[in-house]
Amino acid sequence: LIVRDLERPGSKMHKKEICEPVTIVDCPEICVVGLVGYKPTVRGLRAVSTVWAHQLTEPLLRRYYRTWYAAKKKAFTKHTANYDANAAAREANLARIEKNATVLRVIAHTQPNKLKLGSKKAHVCEIQINGGSMADKLAFAKTLFEQKVSVDQVFQQNERCDVIAVSKGHGMEGVTHRWGVSRLPRKSHRGLRKVACIGAWHPSRVSYSVARAGQNGFHHRTEANKKIFKIGAEASKTDGKGNATTELDLTPKDITPMGGFCRYGIVNNQYLMLKGSIPGPSKRVITLRRPLGAQSSRLAREEVHLKFIDTSSKQGHGTFQTQTERAKFMGLRKKDILKQQA
Repeated sequence: LIVRDLERPGSKMHKKEICEPVTIVDCPEICVVGLVGYKPTVRGLRAVSTVWAHQLTEPLLRRYYRTWYAAKKKAFTKHTANYDANAAAREANLARIEKNATVLRVIAHTQPNKLKLGSKKAHVCEIQINGGSMADKLAFAKTLFEQKVSVDQVFQQNERCDVIAVSKGHGMEGVTHRWGVSRLPRKSHRGLRKVACIGAWHPSRVSYSVARAGQNGFHHRTEANKKIFKIGAEASKTDGKGNATTELDLTPKDITPMGGFCRYGIVNNQYLMLKGSIPGPSKRVITLRRPLGAQSSRLAREEVHLKFIDTSSKQGHGTFQTQTERAKFMGLRKKDILKQQA
């Protein structure tokens, strides 16, 4: 939760304090390892050529194998060894892309080693580069090779973004939970968590609009226009001041609440603070993109000034904001006394 003053002229809450729920998104840097050009055809986009960077990291190479420890680890070994010898072929591919392609995308991957999720395989994606001529795009893409791209290079505070994710899965579910239909009367024959009539005799098929049992959740979803309240720095780069302080709350504290985030743990990297909720459980990878529509409304252009960020425990009725505050109130614990005696 955060507390801020609402800046919305015309609203009854204008200049008043409001409390809003937010979502913290852990955003470690991504690595750019290649580029690919596409040209339009009658059947859609077709790849012209792909160019890879020289050094490719282990998390990316792990993506090519099911069991890394048992693999021969030969992926990209010839590419890396003969990188300088293949310079002419690489330049020829870049020239083909510049001449024929109309769409340019960089190949980037995540860094799972910066998160304690158990996974070591990187997620790989293509990110489109827009603006300027194809030569300008290629020159820009080549400067990103083997570089880390952080979230503050793409998004800014007070902007909006779209969130693309896979929702929480609930498996096979009946109509009552899946569609929210009413239960039948208590004495209904053969069950009551059902749809009583699934359609007329004719047309002799079940319409798509009739609620049926089936898969619930684990669906690909896009939520548009999520307001970015804050882009926080890495916890290790704040010189002990913390990355959850505000102008009115100078208490040095990090964004990780007391006891850590439920089912996640500690956030050490840069983070995005988004208004409201986003699809999916914690630990699932999500995609952030620039909003597709023009953000010209007064609501979209509203500036956010945070007054307070709540970092109390999320595992109950949290009372304390920091460990220091808790120790001052609770006094010395038994293990602290034993440590002093030792």
